[in-house]
Amino acid sequence: MKHLYLFTLLLFVQVPTFAKHIIGGVLTYECLGGGNYRFTMKMYRDCTDPTGAGFDFNAPFTIYKGTNTQVTTLFVSPNSITSIDPAENPCLELPPNVCVQEGIYTFDYQFADWPSTQSYHISYQRCCRNATITNIQTPGDVGATFTVEITPASQAVCNNSPVYDNFPPIVICVNQPLMYNHSAVDAEGDQLVYELCSPLLGGGMGGGGGGCNSITPNPACPPPYQPASFINPPYSPLNPMGGNPAVTINPVTGMLTGTPTTTGQFVVAICISEYRNGQLLSVVRRDFQFNVANCQAVIDADLMSPGMTIENGSYYIKNCNDLSIQIENTSSNPQNVNDVRWEFEVDDSTWVFDSYDLDINFPETGFYQGQLLLNPNTQCSDSAKIFIEIYPELVASFDYNYDTCLAGPVNFIDGSFINGPGQIDRWQWTFEPGATDTLLKNPVYIYDQPKTVPVKLEVWDANGCSDDTVRSVVYKPVPALILVKPNDTVSCPPATVFFNNLSNPIDQTYLIEWDFGDGETGSDISPTHVYREEGTYDVRLEITSPIGCYVDTLFENLVQILSPPVADFYFDPQKPDNFNPEVSFFDQSSNAVHWDWYLDGRLIAQEPDFTYSLPDTGIQEIMLIITHPEKCQDTMIQIVDVEPKVTFFLPNAFTPNEDTVNDYFQGTGYTRGVTDFKMEIWNRFGDLIFETTSMDEPWNGRVNNTGRFAQNGVYVCVVTFTEPRGKRFEYRGYATLLR
Repeated sequence: MKHLYLFTLLLFVQVPTFAKHIIGGVLTYECLGGGNYRFTMKMYRDCTDPTGAGFDFNAPFTIYKGTNTQVTTLFVSPNSITSIDPAENPCLELPPNVCVQEGIYTFDYQFADWPSTQSYHISYQRCCRNATITNIQTPGDVGATFTVEITPASQAVCNNSPVYDNFPPIVICVNQPLMYNHSAVDAEGDQLVYELCSPLLGGGMGGGGGGCNSITPNPACPPPYQPASFINPPYSPLNPMGGNPAVTINPVTGMLTGTPTTTGQFVVAICISEYRNGQLLSVVRRDFQFNVANCQAVIDADLMSPGMTIENGSYYIKNCNDLSIQIENTSSNPQNVNDVRWEFEVDDSTWVFDSYDLDINFPETGFYQGQLLLNPNTQCSDSAKIFIEIYPELVASFDYNYDTCLAGPVNFIDGSFINGPGQIDRWQWTFEPGATDTLLKNPVYIYDQPKTVPVKLEVWDANGCSDDTVRSVVYKPVPALILVKPNDTVSCPPATVFFNNLSNPIDQTYLIEWDFGDGETGSDISPTHVYREEGTYDVRLEITSPIGCYVDTLFENLVQILSPPVADFYFDPQKPDNFNPEVSFFDQSSNAVHWDWYLDGRLIAQEPDFTYSLPDTGIQEIMLIITHPEKCQDTMIQIVDVEPKVTFFLPNAFTPNEDTVNDYFQGTGYTRGVTDFKMEIWNRFGDLIFETTSMDEPWNGRVNNTGRFAQNGVYVCVVTFTEPRGKRFEYRGYATLLR
């Protein structure tokens, strides 16, 4: 299919006065035998600007042996200079200032030392490139080196370098796929490997002095040669034009592909590495200036149809079991289309249609070839090749089976078929969400739960046709084995036992019947049951599926309920007090292997018997928790009352003579918790001469402890207070005062 474009090459229109001339070139060689070689250089120049330099006459080609031993310099003039037509199609309109020329230089040379153990380098250098180049730095100030190396391996076999087949494209359309055959031919049929590489710099703006920076270095400077400096990002030797996808070259075929997305002028270099029996013989480098411009298609044949693909410019339609094909004519610029013609080869005849779009019914399945012709037999025409293949009907179908009364695998049997020749070569089963099989035609699947589930089968034949079907699979067998796992099988009453029913498959649609062995039953899938009496119990489970299949199992002696622990203890003395707080505790429990004693919630002992000094008076709670060998527990709580006793004593005489000995009259004893204390001193005349409510305040022998001295004699003392538990205490005695 050919595409006709109207190109808008603004880059040539805007900057013609800056053009230098070099836009690419390549140097190849031919071995004539006996050390005699013929060299051919094709050099390309931009001839848009008449003031730009032309091709060099007496161009200096310098031969080096190794890297720096100059052998000779040959001065060669072009054999031919040819203008290249950038567009042979009369419908391709280009600006008048697009001009490209090719100069071909050919010369022979006889090597005296041949074959040599060193390489020969043949080089020509020239400045300058176009200043409008987009992807390398300072393009107007640098030139190019065209060189080729004849390696010792190439000399040894009198090898010929590969030669490019085609002239590079001058104009490339932006945002249009590029497909250019950049391949070469090799006389000996050696292996050729293609890759993008860096253009080489050569010459400069230094005038005609002959040095490496002169416009035409004479002699050409020796290798190695400096690669061009790309503007990076985004460009590099391996990504010289960018694009989406980026412009790349196939290393085997030399096909240059990609879609340029930026207009401009881009230097692109292609290197061909030539190998024979795995040994590198030569590397041929061609660089060329690619001009990416805006293009407008004048006529472009294009199609659209369901399932259509495009390969190498041709349209392929594959249809499964439908003889009717609809094709939409989506050609660009329909105003330029004056004539539409569809042609298809059917049996031994050609079917012709003149409608803009096409709706065609083929007689049977098979392969059909045709084409769309736009403006046929005119200069501005285009066409599209169409290949249609209609395949026989593919029907997906399957069946399944399993033992309905015994849980096990489900066997799926494929019943898919093709109404005609062909073979099914791929199956995909979806048994339930997340469970698929893509390997087997007749798979086996095990469901972990009873269910009614939609199962889908998708099939494909060798032609890529597909079909699918969905069936509801009812999976309701009884379990092949009843499994029950109690959380406890040996315990004490009351024992709460959870029976975890691990039988599979079962769900709420099944009839579940439990007999717990103690006269009680249940119907839950996994029930919880409380055993309240000692004994050993058999447990029976019966399961009936929704389709009537039945299975049962008796679990003999499954649950054993032992005698429970009984907590009991006593303590001595029964009535401790604050003067005798030590109490002994004695365990009288049964079926206990562990003891935890708590005093008012605080752990104080973990042994059967122990003695403990109670730290305080009053009512205190003693709790014993015992543990059975099966971890059952029992608790007993008793109250211990520590009585708070009080003692009180008064002297019968004192001598308040301020000699610091027996100067005060005061009671003593253990009086913690005493309240409402009062002490009174009366004389023999019935006068109250001292009174206090503080046990810490003694009588000092004075009236009210501040007045005059009391007379020697006997005084009546009365003491009253309330004991900690509310009992009223009264003491009457005598106090003899002596000075």
